[in-house]
Amino acid sequence: MKKILLLLLIMLLNIPSKACTTAVVSGKYTKDGRPMLWKNRDTWSINNVLRYFDDGKYAYVGLVNSHDKNGKSIWIGVNSEGFAIMNSASYNLNLDNNDKLTGLEGRIMKEALATCKNLAEFEAYLNNLPRPTGLEANFGVIDAQGGAAYYEINNYKYVKFDANDPRVAPFGYIIRTNYSHTGKFGYESSGYIRYNTANQLFYQKVSTFGGLSAQDIQQNVAKGLYHSLIKEDLFDKYGNLPPNHSQYVPFRDYIPRSGSSSSVVVEGVKKGQNPNMATLWSNVGFPLSSMMVPTWVSKVELPEIVQYNKDLNDSPICHAALQLKKQKIMNLRWGKTDHYYIDVNALANNEGTGIAQITKRYEMKIYKKTYDLLRKWEAEGKSNKSDIKEMYKWVNAYIKDAYQKEFNIKL
Repeated sequence: MKKILLLLLIMLLNIPSKACTTAVVSGKYTKDGRPMLWKNRDTWSINNVLRYFDDGKYAYVGLVNSHDKNGKSIWIGVNSEGFAIMNSASYNLNLDNNDKLTGLEGRIMKEALATCKNLAEFEAYLNNLPRPTGLEANFGVIDAQGGAAYYEINNYKYVKFDANDPRVAPFGYIIRTNYSHTGKFGYESSGYIRYNTANQLFYQKVSTFGGLSAQDIQQNVAKGLYHSLIKEDLFDKYGNLPPNHSQYVPFRDYIPRSGSSSSVVVEGVKKGQNPNMATLWSNVGFPLSSMMVPTWVSKVELPEIVQYNKDLNDSPICHAALQLKKQKIMNLRWGKTDHYYIDVNALANNEGTGIAQITKRYEMKIYKKTYDLLRKWEAEGKSNKSDIKEMYKWVNAYIKDAYQKEFNIKL
């Protein structure tokens, strides 16, 4: 029986994300000149934490399933060399063969973070994988030399899409959801609507505001409620109703989804900068009710709110975000409808007391304090542990106080 349970646990740890919206952005097209990765993670495993690892050649910080106590799989992360990686599941790359898929994308990313310094070393790693690889995924990667690319990987080969190549990415970014551009297009895959939505929102920022930033992506895309197919923004349509006037609407194919477990942006460094300034900006937990926490690859202990808490069996911030989701945002409990409808009035209203409105006000201070710190480090040429320790202490207390004061959730 113990062996069966262990086998089931291993299988669960290796089940890939069911859906994600992701992007790789060249530093040539960002506000600060730094390349970025973004992953809106949609998965059955909605409980997430951040963890620091020093079990390989390089130290790294990554997003981990809360039940993955040993940290065997990473779903997006960055290492001490400024190398960062994430993935989205693809469903249209291995249609012509029956080779078994392993679901080991998270293991692959953990190994890459522990051993790879740049895109070239990651490519060498991919070349050395046994065939069939058991993979069907889009891997997004950036490094400290300005590299930024996607790798569409199937059982036998991979194809690279370079975000620095204007023929491939004329506006400096590449988006992937749950299909690959080298695969077959049709009913086999998913994420076409989310792809178009993200593309429209990214283009608006790139073309009119001088480049993308981590803040733009997290606040306006990852937490946005625009739908490119029906051309409707739920915040615009219903966000000006009075408080306590529930407005339920169908909730499907928006970028945040019922199964969104976290949203993370890794902001790398410019070529020549110290890679220890690479920043992992995370909304751990349901993005529409979570708050931004900046972290770095450092021996300084991560903020308590994003770490695993044994009493909660989760990270505190994820726990709080899921409480708000269940009690306020997606709170229907009759039948099997809870993941089909969302109460927009719980998120925004004409008095500015909706969950999304409140968390955004708190996040604005977090962004300002973090960007001030990054500018200081840029002038000094590197980050330092005392600044990180002070920042973690402040953001931990600030977010705890916010959830207690605004939502009566004690962390």
